[in-house]
Amino acid sequence: MKHRWWLAALLWWSVAAGGAADVPPPNDRLQTRSEGAVSVSVAVPSAAEAQAIFGADLYAQNIQPVWVSVTNDGEEPVFLTPMGIDAAYYAPREALQRVRSVGRSDVASLVESAAVRRVEVLPHSRRAGYVFTRVDEGTKSFNVDVLSDSAVAQMSFFVPVPGLRLDHHDFDREALYAAEEIRELALPELVAALEGMPCCVRDADGEDRGDPLNLVLVGEVEDLFYAFMRAGWDETETIYASSLLKTAGSALTGGRYRYSPVSALYVFDRAQDIALQRARSSIHERNHLRLWLTPLVYEGQPVWIGQISRDIGVRFTTRTITTHKIDPDVDETREFLLEDLAYSQALLRFGYVGGVGAADYNAPRGNLTGDPYFTDGRRLVMWLSGTPTALDAVEVVDLSPWHTGQVGD
Repeated sequence: MKHRWWLAALLWWSVAAGGAADVPPPNDRLQTRSEGAVSVSVAVPSAAEAQAIFGADLYAQNIQPVWVSVTNDGEEPVFLTPMGIDAAYYAPREALQRVRSVGRSDVASLVESAAVRRVEVLPHSRRAGYVFTRVDEGTKSFNVDVLSDSAVAQMSFFVPVPGLRLDHHDFDREALYAAEEIRELALPELVAALEGMPCCVRDADGEDRGDPLNLVLVGEVEDLFYAFMRAGWDETETIYASSLLKTAGSALTGGRYRYSPVSALYVFDRAQDIALQRARSSIHERNHLRLWLTPLVYEGQPVWIGQISRDIGVRFTTRTITTHKIDPDVDETREFLLEDLAYSQALLRFGYVGGVGAADYNAPRGNLTGDPYFTDGRRLVMWLSGTPTALDAVEVVDLSPWHTGQVGD
């Protein structure tokens, strides 16, 4: 019972009473994870589904209900904390106040019946209910932490939420590369292969060089999304009418657009496989990256190559009319990502290889839209973690003994 005192202080959960609490939302996006004797199921209703359940447009008030069910088949009580789901979750009566603020008193009886209570799931029992979180579109990523006197179970979920047209797809490695193209490499051969890859992105015609490919990730796609979404990064929408209108509106008002589209850049004769971004104060300011799956494998894990830069403004160009202006110190943005993933406990180890080619501050290179950049010419290689890794457990890998000194084409 040594932990019970602080568990009691932490474990307050927003549980909607009645039938809505016990029954998952009516969709096919229910996900279940198990660890030891504990099984957790989650589902996230879309805006329309949430309105059908609660009788009000919760999404319009930035409220996204997350249904959570905990089954305890063990011999000791377990407890649930909502902090992993959303550290800024809404208490039920706070959610009620936001709904009432727009005159929706007809749902007061349902939301009012939601109680703030300590959730203890007794041995061989189940508890279920809703946590009221902030809205995340596209993919809702969160942890469910279930605690007991003897252990902490941490389960990560990535639940699709309809509404966005996202700029990535499920990966079929066999569709991208033939079996004979995929190469499992030892570390020295991996370094040589990475340094021999293209230095930079290209345009659609494969002609002009653009931003440097200054990033390498090692990990499954699930680990990749775990790492970046745990660190607060968002997916991007495709370029279509609605996303263009939202982009224009954000540009005019100076507001944020977390899922703003990015343009297509090319490596391996194809546009990026994944694009992610970390929004800042406005649409003009964000960190964003593009990733391509390579045919390389290291210790059974796929290897990705990518490009990261920091948008610091918008300017006019003759080539694309308007474009984001990047911070010319691309190495700083590279190092930001290293720190970001490390502090988010999503990094196992890291090191550096060559391949980009140095560009001095006094003799910078230019990207496809004419922005200058300078760099030490290195690529940051990061091994991603699918489970939390403490900052002091991150390993630094010295890759210098195998550097080739070459620069990719």
